[in-house]
Amino acid sequence: MARTILYNLIQLLFVLGFAPLYSGVLSRFKEIVQSKRGPSFIQPYRDLWKLFHKDEVVSSETTWIFRVTPYLVFVVPLFVASLIPVLTDYPLAFAFMGDMLAGGFFLGLGGFFAALAAVDTGNPYGPMGASRTRMVGFLAEPVFMIVFFTVSFVAQSTIPYIVQQKWVASPAAFFSPAHILLLIAFLMLILAEGGKIPVDNPAGHFELAMIDESKGLEYSGRGAALMKWGGQMKFLVLTCIFLNVLLAPWGLADDVQPGHVLLAIPLILLKILAFTIVLVVIESSLAKLRLFRISEFLGAAFIISVAAMIASIFSVSAA
Repeated sequence: MARTILYNLIQLLFVLGFAPLYSGVLSRFKEIVQSKRGPSFIQPYRDLWKLFHKDEVVSSETTWIFRVTPYLVFVVPLFVASLIPVLTDYPLAFAFMGDMLAGGFFLGLGGFFAALAAVDTGNPYGPMGASRTRMVGFLAEPVFMIVFFTVSFVAQSTIPYIVQQKWVASPAAFFSPAHILLLIAFLMLILAEGGKIPVDNPAGHFELAMIDESKGLEYSGRGAALMKWGGQMKFLVLTCIFLNVLLAPWGLADDVQPGHVLLAIPLILLKILAFTIVLVVIESSLAKLRLFRISEFLGAAFIISVAAMIASIFSVSAA
C-alpha cells in the first residue's frame, strides 16, 4: 500500500514537472515547422517562474469565485492524474475513487469555474471569452460522455486501468471499427479542450478572438501562474488518457519494481513526443475555424463517437 501511494506521488510529480515542457516542445516544434525562431522549449518554466514572483492584483469587485478558481484549476488535473495510468498499467492507491466519466466531470468542473471567474471581473472581454468557452464545453461534454459509454460497451468497464488492459489483451478489439472511431473522436476532443487549432489558436492574444486564453485574462501573479500551469496539466492528462488508455497502452510499468516505474518515464515521454509531432502536423496543416464553424467540428466529433457506440453495440451483439 505504501509503495502504491509513493508511485501515485511520482505520477503527480510527472504531471506537475513535464506539463510545461510538453507545452514548450509543442510550441517550439510549431515554430520550427513554420520557419520561425520562436521561444525556447523551456520558456513555459520561465514564464511560470516570472509570474510566481510578480505581485498579484485582484479587483475589489470580484467574489470568492475569482480567488478560488486558480487553485481549483490547478488541483483538478492532479486529481484526475491519480485515477488514470500515467506510469503503471496496474491500479494504484486511488485508482478506484472514480472512473473515466468522473474524470471528465472534474475536468469540466474546472472549466466551468474558470468561465465563472472570467465573468466575475466585469471586464467586457472576459464574459465574451467565457461564453465561447462554454459553447465549446457544451458541445464537447456530450462527446466525452459518448466516448466513455462506448468504452464501457467494449471493455465492460469505465475504470481506466481495466480499459487499458482490454486493448492489450484483445488485438481484435484494438483494431475494431468502434475503437478506431473512438480514437478519432477523442483526438478531436483533445484539440477542442486543449485550445488547439482548428478550434482555437493558443499563440493568438487578440482579445476579440480569444477562447481558451480568455479565462485567465484578468489574472496576474500567482493566480495567472496557477491558471496557466493548470491548463498545461489538463492537456497532458488528456494526452495520457488518449495514449495510455486508448491508443498505445504500452511502455507502462507492469510490476511494482521501482526500476521499472522509473524506466516508464522516458518511454511515456517518447510516446508523448511522437504525439506532439502529430499535433504539430495537424496545427500546421489547418487554419483556425471561424466561431460558427466550431459547432460543426464538434458536431462531427459527436457523430463519430455515436457511430463508434453503435459499432460497439453491434460487435457485442454479434459476439
